[in-house]
Amino acid sequence: MSDPTSTISVLRILDGSGDTHVSWDRDGVAAGDPEAMAAVREAERIFEKARAGGAAAFQIMPHGPARKLDRFDPDASEVLVIPAMVGG
Repeated sequence: MSDPTSTISVLRILDGSGDTHVSWDRDGVAAGDPEAMAAVREAERIFEKARAGGAAAFQIMPHGPARKLDRFDPDASEVLVIPAMVGG
């Protein structure tokens, strides 16, 4: 679980290749820092691609149940993406 006082956000994707993650600094995004802006754009791109492929996404809440996300939230401290299960 992430630290609720941290300004670092993370997008985690759990799939067959393991736990992939992209992190960004929310304060850096607010200040227009190019590195932070690039990281949040990459996280959003990954999120949108995963959702288009049927993945479920959840905002992990520090003191409560996870909240399902239909849209990327760059202000979330932690987002977990779980690809759709494939039978076989």
